[in-house]
Amino acid sequence: MVVSPAVTAVVSLVGLCGVLAWRVREGRSAVTVKKLVMPPVGMATGFSMFVMPMFRVPLTWALAAFAIGAVVLAYPLLLTSSLRREGDVIMMKRSSAFFAVVIVLAALRYFARGYFDRYLTLEQTGGLFFVLAFGMILRWRLKLLSLYMKLTGPDGALQVAPEEAAISE
Repeated sequence: MVVSPAVTAVVSLVGLCGVLAWRVREGRSAVTVKKLVMPPVGMATGFSMFVMPMFRVPLTWALAAFAIGAVVLAYPLLLTSSLRREGDVIMMKRSSAFFAVVIVLAALRYFARGYFDRYLTLEQTGGLFFVLAFGMILRWRLKLLSLYMKLTGPDGALQVAPEEAAISE
């Protein structure tokens, strides 16, 4: 199957716009454990693509892609997002650089794909980039989950900061 570069570019841009719109909408609502955990869980179903032989790559390549996603590409996301308490809820706080980071990561993916398509099939390239993205998302979401747990405490209820407890007494 031959896909023209123009179609790939348009589909990539539509996907990027969809991700950015989703992130804006998601950023306006309170963060919950479910909202942190479900994206990687839902995304994990994508590993079923490797049942089909055309998507398979050597395990070392997959492990390298996962490591690059988790170590290198997750780093900017970790730097540009955090959680904060707003009253009785936890909200995502992003720096103004967050969307620039997402756009740069999408551009890197697009241009790197052109390089890898010379050596791998379209399906294998897609599979490797899926594993890379999964590593990035998983590390980012685990870090946010850790922050969420610190903010809510071991029983899942929001903890009152010491200065707030003194004020309410």
